Amino acid sequence: MDPLTPQAVLFDAYGTLFDVYSVASLGEQLFPGHGQALSVLWRDKQIEYSRLVTTSDDGAHYQPFWDLTRAGLRYACKRLGLALAPEREEQLMNQYRHLSAFPENHEVLRALKRRGVVTGVLSNGDPAMLEVAVKSAGLSAVLDHVISVDSIRKYKTHPQAYALGEQVCGLPAGRIVFVSSNSWDALAATWYGYQTLWVNRQGLPFEELGTEPTRTASSLREVLEFF
Repeated sequence: MDPLTPQAVLFDAYGTLFDVYSVASLGEQLFPGHGQALSVLWRDKQIEYSRLVTTSDDGAHYQPFWDLTRAGLRYACKRLGLALAPEREEQLMNQYRHLSAFPENHEVLRALKRRGVVTGVLSNGDPAMLEVAVKSAGLSAVLDHVISVDSIRKYKTHPQAYALGEQVCGLPAGRIVFVSSNSWDALAATWYGYQTLWVNRQGLPFEELGTEPTRTASSLREVLEFF
């Protein structure tokens, strides 16, 4: 077998398999005129918090991703001047627990399984979040592994987070394809040594740091080209 032929695929979850901006519709119902802005700021703050607690004092300030998601929602509402009553907070958090899945997910994962490829998720999400999201999307039967960084208490892009994929799959990073729609995630996974697919659904430029992902595509379907 060619040493570069991958044997496994690991997907980022939030933004890649699950549409983090699908909360905008509920946000619009609760806060007319602010749904899209709320979803964007909420996501940005969630990721900012994950980096903050990872890089500050070697992860001593770690909090589970669910807690960071709630903190990001509260911040976003304050920033936008939106009154977040407790019942509205729970509505939005419950919506985040059951994010919409992208339509090609099932087709792509079933095709990978037919080809004998090991499949999994490598995510910042904590185990309880991921269990609900995967089950809600009907993906349990087509994923061999659901890997959470919660076990090491450090979020991506920390190298230990990407190392979990090698450990669980029992393969070196170069034999695993890592798929993410987050450009920073695809970049860091490339630096770590994975073959990478950046799913650029929004037609954005890639990060200007001198490294490109192995492949770029507009949907998950391109991952099949690795096999």
